[in-house]
Amino acid sequence: MPEPPTLHRIGVISDTHLPQRGPRIPDAALHHFAGVELIIHAGDHSTRDALDQLAAYAPVEAVQGNIEDECIRATLPIKREIVVGGCRIGIVHILGERTHYARNARREFPTARVVIFGHSHIPYLEDHDGLLLLNPGSATDRRWQPHCSIALLTITDGQPQAEIIMLP
Repeated sequence: MPEPPTLHRIGVISDTHLPQRGPRIPDAALHHFAGVELIIHAGDHSTRDALDQLAAYAPVEAVQGNIEDECIRATLPIKREIVVGGCRIGIVHILGERTHYARNARREFPTARVVIFGHSHIPYLEDHDGLLLLNPGSATDRRWQPHCSIALLTITDGQPQAEIIMLP
């Protein structure tokens, strides 16, 4: 009898900007992180508040953004690479211009299968010849978008799939 597929569920969030954009991450976002095994935050936390809130749901892997306080700058790297379920994931806050996302992602993370980034507050999900690029948007500051958003990344037997979740 074949073994069941190995499934990993990962919450993805970026650009929370606490406390400037609110005292906490909205419950509508946190609700989707119940039961995930990991949460990835792609920067612009501003303070540790966002990381502390997320850590109540699952372990957190994070990078610093471009507006962090001294505590975040002292403890988080600008970029990092992790492996979950045999899938290599690169994490960085700024990936450059939209027209160069794939090129820049390959330059920063040459062996990654997924690159997660933030900064623009614009959700982005696209596969570029086997490289999945994912920007969850912002859970607290929609800017020019109709909704705030987060993402869920699922890895099944080393293969990633993601979905952007628009928040009410």
